[in-house]
Amino acid sequence: WTFGGGTRLVVDLGHVPPLLTVLSPSMKELQQGKATLMCVANKGFPSDWTLSWEVVGSSSSSWEESRSPGVLQKDGLYSWSSTLRLSADQWEKVTCQAKRGSKDPVLETFRRDQCSQS
Repeated sequence: WTFGGGTRLVVDLGHVPPLLTVLSPSMKELQQGKATLMCVANKGFPSDWTLSWEVVGSSSSSWEESRSPGVLQKDGLYSWSSTLRLSADQWEKVTCQAKRGSKDPVLETFRRDQCSQS
């Protein structure tokens, strides 16, 4: 931010790991034999965190993923999302991973048997 006659304020937030949430597929979709899961990463900094998926019980050729770019929020932190689409019965658990450089990744796991609890 720049104020008045050019005084500049720089806020260095350093390294802020995002909070991950995996959203489950809908029951209607599961009944159709499909599953779409979304990983939402909130309040991370800086913007160069990457999201990826690990799927247990399925090969990477049987699922697809898409990612959104980081979106700067009003609080100066970033949010991202990644969507995973796969067959409803060809996975046991999925893990969404947020990674930045050599830092330890942030992980959130969702198991298929959690779908029946929805």
